[in-house]
Amino acid sequence: MVGLLALTVAAVFSGAAIYVSVAEQPARLGLDDKALLKEWQPSYKRGAAMQASIAIVACVLGLIAWWQTGGFAFLVGAILIILPWPWTLMVMLPTNKLLEAMDASADNPQARPLIVKWGTLHLVRAGLGVLATLAFLWGSHTP
Repeated sequence: MVGLLALTVAAVFSGAAIYVSVAEQPARLGLDDKALLKEWQPSYKRGAAMQASIAIVACVLGLIAWWQTGGFAFLVGAILIILPWPWTLMVMLPTNKLLEAMDASADNPQARPLIVKWGTLHLVRAGLGVLATLAFLWGSHTP
């Protein structure tokens, strides 16, 4: 049962990350430079809190499922779903900090290339979520 919960929560994480990459990011890039940053700043703040929480819940559920079943796939899924945390802190944080520090009411010609870079970096988080979901699916179907 806990394994299915881990699978479900990881799928939610993956769905949210994929949505950002295939819908929100392309839509925001269609905005002018000033509106682009105005949209990115609050969107990132809300999305980061949501996805970080979901990743922690899925990781804990995956670890519990691994402990209960001994299924290696649950351990793999737990590790994969938490990897967006260090990825964000070690790789994405410099870009995030630059974008967060910008005054959205001023002209920021560097905002667009940074947001494009951010979108590329975000794809890694989406990929990790999908891999974690697949690992939890594998664990849920392994006797």
